[in-house]
Amino acid sequence: MAVRLKDIARDLGVSVVTVSKVLRGNADIGDATRQRVLKRMKELNYQPNMMARGLASGRTFTVGLVVPDLVHPFFGEFAKSLGGVLRTSSRALILASSEEDPEVERQEIRTLLNRGVDVLIIASCQANLRNFYELGDDRTPYLLFDRNFPHLAAHFVGSDDVLVGEMATNHLIEIGRKRIAHIGGKNSSPSFDRLRGFRNALVAAGLPTPDNLVVSRERVEEGGDVIGFQVMQELLKLKSRPDAVFCYNDLTAVGAIEATLQAGLRVPEDIAFIGCGNLRYANYLRVPLSSIDHDTAALGRIAGQLVLDLSTEPQQDPRQILVPSTLVARESTIGAKASR
Repeated sequence: MAVRLKDIARDLGVSVVTVSKVLRGNADIGDATRQRVLKRMKELNYQPNMMARGLASGRTFTVGLVVPDLVHPFFGEFAKSLGGVLRTSSRALILASSEEDPEVERQEIRTLLNRGVDVLIIASCQANLRNFYELGDDRTPYLLFDRNFPHLAAHFVGSDDVLVGEMATNHLIEIGRKRIAHIGGKNSSPSFDRLRGFRNALVAAGLPTPDNLVVSRERVEEGGDVIGFQVMQELLKLKSRPDAVFCYNDLTAVGAIEATLQAGLRVPEDIAFIGCGNLRYANYLRVPLSSIDHDTAALGRIAGQLVLDLSTEPQQDPRQILVPSTLVARESTIGAKASR
C-alpha cells in the first residue's frame, strides 16, 4: 500500500500539516523537524504524487533556469547547488541555455512560462532588460541571478562585481604591476561593473588607464578561452605590452595565458594574470590560475531557498542578496615559490 502523509505524521508524532509544509519547503519549520521528516520519507521510500499535488494546488512544482551557457562550469556548478536545495522539496529543475543570444533567451523564457513553472531564474544576456512580464505572464515570480538590472524591482542573487574588479586589480597592483590590461565582456552588469572596479583601482593607485589596454568582447561566457587567446595576441603586439591582465572570467584567462606562453613569454614573470570564478580546475592548469572566488555553491543554495520562499509566497518585496567574493592567489600572479 502506498505511503501517505498521515502515515509519516503518525510515525513521528507530528501533524499532517507539518509534514506537508516540509514537503513544500516552507521556511517556518525548524531544521531538526525538517530533517526528521525527510529521514522518515527516505526510510519509507515516500514518493509524492506530483501530478495530483499540482492539480490540487494549481502549481507544477517545477523551477525554470535560463543561463547563457549550460556547459560553462560556473553555471553548471550553480545549477548543481540549486538543484540540491530544490530536491529536498521534491521540485524539478528545468534547464535552458540562451547561448548568449537575446532572442533565444526570449524563446526559452516563453517556453518555460508556457510549461507553467512556479518560479523562473534568469542570468540574462539582454542588453537592456525591461520586464519579463512583457513576454505575456504577469503571475510567475522571477529571480535574477549573476546579471542584475538595477532599474527593475526584482529579486537578485549574485556578487558585488564592482568590488570584484577592484579586488582583482588591487592584487595586480600589490604585486608591483604598473601597466595593467583588462579583457572584458559586453552588455551585462558583471562586465560593466568589473570594468568600473578595474578603473576605480587604477585611479586610486595613480596608474594610467590607456584605452588600448581595455578590450571588450561579446560571448565571453560561451567562448571565453578562444576570445582570451585572440585578444591577448592583439595585446602582445602593442609597442608597450601589458605586464598584467585582469580577465573577465577564468576561461578568458586560460586562453590569454596560452597565447602568452606560445609567444615565448613567462607567466607571471613577464605578464601576470587573474581571472574570475575560481573554477575547480584552476589549480591544475599548466600555470595555476589566480582568481576571484564567487562561492558558487553558496549562490546556488541561497537562490534555492529564495525560490522555495517565492513558490509559497510570491508577493514579496524584492530582495538583493550579494554573496561575498574572495581572492585566491596562485602561480599566475605570485609565482611558484610564493604560492607554496
